[in-house]
Amino acid sequence: MIKPIYGVIAEFDNPTALVNAARAAREKGYRKLDAYTPFPVEELSDALHLHKNRLPLIVLIGGIVGGILGYLLQYYVTVVYFPINVAGRPLHSWPAYIIITFEMTILLAAISAVLGLLALCGLPMPYHPVFNVPRFALASRNRFFLCIEAADPLFDREGTSSFLETLEPREVSEVAH
Repeated sequence: MIKPIYGVIAEFDNPTALVNAARAAREKGYRKLDAYTPFPVEELSDALHLHKNRLPLIVLIGGIVGGILGYLLQYYVTVVYFPINVAGRPLHSWPAYIIITFEMTILLAAISAVLGLLALCGLPMPYHPVFNVPRFALASRNRFFLCIEAADPLFDREGTSSFLETLEPREVSEVAH
């Protein structure tokens, strides 16, 4: 019986080879790709088509909710729960609410940014299948890796491995679960 695998990973010597390999894999039709590098490579996000990001929307929603909650909190306290008549002024004096409303907007936007980033990145992640590849420790030093996941519709063990071999990597390995 063949053991299920996470994918196939190729090791490259430089970022240019990795970017070219990622572009070739996308052109071949692979969509479930991931790259691992010791430093950020700007061209890689274009090669992998990593443009959709929901974090700004999450932060915007968090900020709007924070502003509304800050305003409603002050309204409830000064008008409903504990009304105090100060020099005959109206109980609902919105200019006094601006500072706290702004602060709550910033607070909830920042909290939603941190939590949204953690959720979208899948963190914390103490284990990932690529850690099983013996040479993957070099990804934090001087090697560049491209992994094609088995969940990809075009994935075939032999076919994907032979395709990665045509890209002239240093090594091609299967990633066990």
